Amino acid sequence: MRPQDIVILLKLIIDADQEIRIKDLSSKLFISGSEISESLNRSAIARLIDPATRVVNKEAFLKFLEYGLPYVFPAQLGPVMQGLFTAHSESSLYLSFSSEEKLVWADEFGKERGQSILPLYPTVSKAVRKDRLLYKLLALCDIIRIGDAADKNKAVWQLREICHARGPV
Repeated sequence: MRPQDIVILLKLIIDADQEIRIKDLSSKLFISGSEISESLNRSAIARLIDPATRVVNKEAFLKFLEYGLPYVFPAQLGPVMQGLFTAHSESSLYLSFSSEEKLVWADEFGKERGQSILPLYPTVSKAVRKDRLLYKLLALCDIIRIGDAADKNKAVWQLREICHARGPV
């Protein structure tokens, strides 16, 4: 697995009711078509996606996010920078989580200030400007990557609720 695989699988869940084409994913996520194709192959090998239908195995994926994400793709705090809020600082999440610390993905067009963490993939800040749900899901993933046990549990619960409300199980 590579970090962009998480971003791509989340987008597939969000767009589960649409025809999935590599060029569409590429333009929505600002990830090259070849990287999308390689990611789909890796996800099929890991049994996180059906290779024929490109339907995400949500239960397996959610278990990976819960138990694997903080170890495989941990987040490390960086310097204070300008960017887009993430994790518990994201606007739809900050009331649900306990931390007062502001976290951001560094972004030249971002207007918020906080301690930086690297996003799962460099183009994430561009992609989330076009997709609020992707933004929320990636912020929840960042909570899993960096939060305490209670916040991680809440983030997993919210991810599960959102993912199961979208498309086939």
